[in-house]
Amino acid sequence: MTDAITNKKNTVLIVDDEPQIRKLLKITLKSEGYKPEECENGAQAVRMSASIKPDLIILDLGLPDMDGKEVIDNIREWSQVPIIVCSVRDADTEVVDALGRGADDYVTKPFNPDVLLARIEANLRKSATQEAGEPDLENGRIKMDLVRHEVFVDGESTFFTPKEYELLRYFMVNRGKMITHKQLLKGVWGPAHGEDMQYLRVYVSQLREKIEPDVKAPSYVITEPGIGYRMEVIDEEAVSAEV
Repeated sequence: MTDAITNKKNTVLIVDDEPQIRKLLKITLKSEGYKPEECENGAQAVRMSASIKPDLIILDLGLPDMDGKEVIDNIREWSQVPIIVCSVRDADTEVVDALGRGADDYVTKPFNPDVLLARIEANLRKSATQEAGEPDLENGRIKMDLVRHEVFVDGESTFFTPKEYELLRYFMVNRGKMITHKQLLKGVWGPAHGEDMQYLRVYVSQLREKIEPDVKAPSYVITEPGIGYRMEVIDEEAVSAEV
């Protein structure tokens, strides 16, 4: 297994009422560097989709409390997270209905783990491209691989906590734009944290420690007093001047 694969760290939510299937999927995903989370019914799936914000969902349709297609309907009201249906239902009508409701892919059980992993990789790359226009984001000395969840600063792989990563991703996707405190809090932490300004200041400070050439005079993440923050668009000449 390569370092590139083990560094993915994408969170994958497994939604299935069969413990054996969840166990198999967890082992398969962990072996490829993913971070699996699991639940056994539809209500939990909708709740966890909002709380942990997975990068991808593997969804069974035959759940004990609701049909999996209802889960798709619920999640699609507010999120475009990639959803791969994994079900014993193999009728064309089931596949067409699930895809029509917003599922991104459909795999029938029993499944080949290698095929499922390939589908996961393909859907993560597609999702990253749709969100940012490209699977890699670059700004000055910073490069982010949105598929493998890797960050490079001056060409060196740099560790970011999950929230630091999400905050940096939000800045990179919206570089050059002024972003309000509330937009950042809701975009990274969710609607319940819209007023946690001190929380945001702490994380911005931690982020600057890792990306700024001079933390005391930030040139990447700029404070807009009383409004929010802006990530400057840094060109190659500016990077050369920093060195």
